Amino acid sequence: MHTESYVYLLTNKHNNVLYTGVTNDLIRRVYEHKNKLVAGFTQKYNVDRLVYFEVCSGIVMAIEREKQIKGWSRKKKQDLINALNPEWNDLYPSLL
Repeated sequence: MHTESYVYLLTNKHNNVLYTGVTNDLIRRVYEHKNKLVAGFTQKYNVDRLVYFEVCSGIVMAIEREKQIKGWSRKKKQDLINALNPEWNDLYPSLL
């Protein structure tokens, strides 16, 4: 059985930090980041703006895609975001 999973990129208010993650519940996970419920990198660097996400058909596919994106240069990640969200708007409100 396949359930939707997500690969997502977060940034901070200055767009100078990028974080790539994976989840099976995008709304819950971004909420956790925004409310500093996730200890570690995102909390330390105030990474709480969802600027990119994609739907994958299952967690295995999402993890594979996450690994691929994490291996990219910063420029390639920026190009991915710019292609779909050139203003780097926080996409979280559109999910609610």
